[in-house]
Amino acid sequence: MADDTRSAPALHIGEVASRTELSLRSLRHWEEVGLLHPSGRTDGGFRLYTDEDVEKILVIRRMKPLGFTLEEMRSVMTDIEVLRDPGAGPADRERARGRLEEVRADGAERRERLVRQLAMADEFIELLTAECAPPTER
Repeated sequence: MADDTRSAPALHIGEVASRTELSLRSLRHWEEVGLLHPSGRTDGGFRLYTDEDVEKILVIRRMKPLGFTLEEMRSVMTDIEVLRDPGAGPADRERARGRLEEVRADGAERRERLVRQLAMADEFIELLTAECAPPTER
């Protein structure tokens, strides 16, 4: 193998796509834009992912429905890496925590907007259901 992935199970991109319910195209795109990098490659150039890589992918996937930009996602992933790095200094950790707390609050607001939109969608579906019912059932 080109990179050392012996310390963790190596998954090929198809397995990762299946586990994360993402397309191969999304995973390749995220690599192209620098959002995510597989931990290794085979001698033949095939991407190899670890369980930790899959965990990162799932964080990104959870941000997508909330409408975060690629740059925002990249920043979150960088801050998470700082917090997980045992060699990161206290000041770096504190800045990362502060930024992640801001994103968490923003994510909560975005989620509330989605909840309101879902409620409106439910009301619309109920309205159409009532309108489509035969006159005797109204």
